[in-house]
Order: sequence, then C-alpha cells, then structure tokens
Amino acid sequence: MASTTSRRTYIVTGAASGIGAACMQALLTQGHNVCALDRDPVNAPGDGAYDRAAFIALQCDVSNAAACAHAVEAARREFGALHGLIHMAAVHSTTRWEDLSAEEFTRTLEINVTGSFLIAQAAARAMKETGGGAIVLASSGSIQVSGVGGHGRGGPAYVSSKAAIIGLTRALARSLAPHNIRVNAVSPGATRTAMTAEYDDIALAKVGERTLTGKIGEPHEIAAVACFLVSQAASYVDGEIVAVNGGGSMGL
Repeated sequence: MASTTSRRTYIVTGAASGIGAACMQALLTQGHNVCALDRDPVNAPGDGAYDRAAFIALQCDVSNAAACAHAVEAARREFGALHGLIHMAAVHSTTRWEDLSAEEFTRTLEINVTGSFLIAQAAARAMKETGGGAIVLASSGSIQVSGVGGHGRGGPAYVSSKAAIIGLTRALARSLAPHNIRVNAVSPGATRTAMTAEYDDIALAKVGERTLTGKIGEPHEIAAVACFLVSQAASYVDGEIVAVNGGGSMGL
C-alpha cells in the first residue's frame, strides 16, 4: 500500500472488464487513487486490500469531448492533481472487408482513435497545470498479424484504428514532452478478454502456440506493463510502443 505522500491519482478507461479492470485493480492494490471510466457501469473491485475512498467510477463516452473533460474534472475534484491516464477503452470490429460499411468503419475510428485523442487531451490539460504526468494508450498486436476479421478476430476497421494509435502516441509524446508529460502505448497480443470470447478452444490453442510462452495472454499480464509505463519507475520511457505478446512477434 502506498503512503499518503506517494499516493497518485490515475484515470483508467475500459475499467468495466478485461485489461482496463486489471489496471484498475493493480493501481488500487498499490495504494493509488483511481477514477474508473467505461461506457458500462463499473463495479468496485471485490477482492484485494485497498482504500475504498480511493475509488470512484463514472460512465463515459470517450468519443465525446465534453464527457472526457467532465471525467477529468471529476477526478481532480475528488482527489486533487491528476498524475496519469491508462486508456484501454475500445470497440471491436470483426467484420470482413466485403461486408464492412462506411458507418461501422467510421464509428470504430471515432471511438478507438478520436476517443483516445480526446481523453488524452483532457488528461494532458489537467496534468500540464500541475507539473506533468504520464499517459498510456493501447495499440494491438493485430497490426502485425494483419487480421482479416471473422470469428472474434479484428478486421480492417479495428486493425486500422489500432495502427493509428502508433502515430497518435508518437505525436503526443513529442507534443507533450515540454510539459513533462510522457506518452507511451502497450500493444497486447491475443489476451483472454471479451474480444477473444468468440474464440473456441482450438483457436485459443493456436494463438498460444504462436507465442514463445505457449499461451494466450491474461489481462493482469498486460496491466502490469501499462501500470509500469504510467509510473515514475518508467521516467525515461517516452514515445514507445511496447509489445506485450509472450513473444508472438517472433513469428512462430
């Protein structure tokens, strides 16, 4: 548990489930304050020792600039200065190119890319006022495997949106460095979340076989890296896209 002087305040998006929920749990267990955001209701973690006064949850559509600003202000009002953002909220798109509509493509980019910018922008404005902080965005290993969609796998809209996060991360890192705000991203491989819920046992096994570790990722394994990147321990890491995929990028 962090001491009162070392306790920091973080916003975590996508906190209702999956990697976002794992990030929320890890930060609370470490003794930090967490403002948890999701479009769905977020329940307080039921396990682990943490200060219940260190947790608030809000429903938020990150593709709406006013909603992002409201969430950041709520975190500051509750806890004071904002020190970091871990942005894991995203929508999946498994539609193949033949059936992908302009509306679905646009909406996927609106949430996954524009939403990433808007919540980062709102958080950065708050952190700029109080001396700096750190932001972690989420790309995806689907960029390397070039997903075509179908059966739970990311299709062109999803892959395109996650590729855009690489450029956004690097642009924000350079833009925000003068304000002492670091920006990095994690790039998870296949992870046991709602996005892989459609995979059958055979598909899960095949995904695991393509990694050096021989298994699919677990949310807490991705969260551990995201929480490191947003922490002061990663003070010399900036503008990086960190693959967390069990060695899947080795091309087995």
